[in-house]
Amino acid sequence: EIENMKKNLGTGDKFIRLLLAVLILALYLTNAISGNMALLLLFFAIVFALTSYISFCPIYQIFGINTCKAKEQK
Repeated sequence: EIENMKKNLGTGDKFIRLLLAVLILALYLTNAISGNMALLLLFFAIVFALTSYISFCPIYQIFGINTCKAKEQK
């Protein structure tokens, strides 16, 4: 449910996820990765970018991880 999606990603965590997403995209666009591995990594890049954008990671919630500072949680 939407109301259970409290932010659990801090600024540093979001930055790293976006950086990884951009790196994977760059590797794909330069043909450094290809085939099924490229598709799998592109899927992860999309997940990293999306979770960074919404500041929420469902896997973090399952394991009780929260890298978000108290003042960032809303």
